[in-house]
Amino acid sequence: MMKQYGVLVVDDSSFMRRCISLIIEKDPQFFIIGIARNGLDAIEKIQRLKPDIVTLDVEMPEMDGISALKEIMKTCPVPVVMLSNHTEDGTRTALKALELGAIDIFLKGSLVGENIKEETINDFLSKLKVIADSSKVQKNKEDSNADLENIKYDKQQINCGEKLMKRELLIIGCSTGGPSALQSILPRFPKDLCRPVIVIQHMPPGFTGPLAERFDTICNLHVKEVENGDILERGKIYIAPAGFQTLLEKSQDNSIVFKVEDMKNVDSLYKPSINVTLNSAAPIFKDKLVSVILTGMGNDGLAGCQNVKNNNGYVIVEAEESCIVYGMPKVVFEAGLADSQVALSDMFETIMLNL
Repeated sequence: MMKQYGVLVVDDSSFMRRCISLIIEKDPQFFIIGIARNGLDAIEKIQRLKPDIVTLDVEMPEMDGISALKEIMKTCPVPVVMLSNHTEDGTRTALKALELGAIDIFLKGSLVGENIKEETINDFLSKLKVIADSSKVQKNKEDSNADLENIKYDKQQINCGEKLMKRELLIIGCSTGGPSALQSILPRFPKDLCRPVIVIQHMPPGFTGPLAERFDTICNLHVKEVENGDILERGKIYIAPAGFQTLLEKSQDNSIVFKVEDMKNVDSLYKPSINVTLNSAAPIFKDKLVSVILTGMGNDGLAGCQNVKNNNGYVIVEAEESCIVYGMPKVVFEAGLADSQVALSDMFETIMLNL
């Protein structure tokens, strides 16, 4: 018998509640268990109706999405997906929601309106299903600053001397659940980490810039969203921009340059795609490249990790026990491409040992 999931739709707009409900009910595995008009209404109905998953509006009267999310995670934890308007305030608030335990973000404009792509709707429904099925809820994180006091790593391994460098580049790929996972890794890199770090995180357009700004405030290293023509520099964290593909190229003076392109010819649902970036980096860095695949749905990263291994690079994947969605790490592991598979709690130390 096909498993079914009850969804609570939370939005102050009756029009939006209706639209979102109709989209969700296109999939026979979903049924709308209830609707809520604001955060207070949502908390009461979550406690009473016990939904499998909640779609939560960011901006609402009486109790907004952030206040509601804090209370939900404290009193009645359930997987929550945020629905945001494409505004500066909406984007920053949605990112805050990810820090507090929401699992994913979708733009309302990509789901409701004219010229909506069927593949976007299918991706939305597929992610809801995977999230509901995983039944994993992230802990409430009031303080996103990492505890830097108890970090153990070999000081010699972060000496910039060429002889002590095992690797020259770290690329981290992630999707659903990724921002929270990144939060447990990126702030822990020490100031004297003499390697560049590139992050490929599946997100809606407009979110990666604020994500980079947020991490820049809590990380020891400078964090920036990649721009076309940027030179890859040691000791910086680069976040690939959503809506484009990010590649690496070697210039005539041997510097490594970022190319940020639309690449409509690339057959990938994801922009940025982990495969695209890894495929460009692997032939350049060969055995000096470390690739990390964290939580996420689908198989983006599989072909890229194959390329990394073909060039003698090192691949680390997150273990199922800590993944919000054990999709991307699973396919890499089952393909026999992972040199290490570790839980998120051990990921930073494993990365440091192999840089």
